[in-house]
Amino acid sequence: MKPKIEAVIFDMDGLMFNTEDIYNTVGDAVLKPRGHEFSRELKLLMMGLPGIKAFQVMIDYCKLEDSPEALQSECAELFAEILPRRIETMPGLMRLLERLEQLEIPKAVATSSHLRFANIALNQFDLKPRFQFVLTAESVVNGKPHPDIYLLAAKKMELEPSQLLVLEDSVTGSRAAAAAGTTVIAVPTRHSVGCDYSHVDDVAQSLEDPIIYQTIEA
Repeated sequence: MKPKIEAVIFDMDGLMFNTEDIYNTVGDAVLKPRGHEFSRELKLLMMGLPGIKAFQVMIDYCKLEDSPEALQSECAELFAEILPRRIETMPGLMRLLERLEQLEIPKAVATSSHLRFANIALNQFDLKPRFQFVLTAESVVNGKPHPDIYLLAAKKMELEPSQLLVLEDSVTGSRAAAAAGTTVIAVPTRHSVGCDYSHVDDVAQSLEDPIIYQTIEA
């Protein structure tokens, strides 16, 4: 039996915000002029990976001649333009944050996104002050699926990894959390539903799913 949950760590893209939809738009805008499409298969291969690794996957998959740094820069410019106009919170996020605050359970963000975009997303809804800290791609050397970001989250919370509940929408991210020894609930979206989540503790239908509340209130 795992210890009582003492803190909750949120992934960001696709879990807190609809940014995976925005990534689709950006991916299409970058790949169509190069004669490719941003397919679901490619998206799943990239999902949850830190930037340079994700764009190297795109290059290998589409046999592009661009460097990962050039693609990342191009996508970042498009993403920064679209994000403020298109971003929305995922269903159930605000209610879950309120319940965690009622229970006085600390919470943090651990994302593969860069700090610049994490700040834009969180500040759009004035959410950053509600989290103890935000860990991003810049916070660790080895990004997801390595466990480093979740081990760092446990250290900053001054807790054992087993005392953390991690909420993740991607296979890559949930594998990182499982490797760190946390309790993991996957919350797949339409972009990641149907993937293999056999490594997690539970799979929720959304952030409104009772299984999440049962886990934090056990």
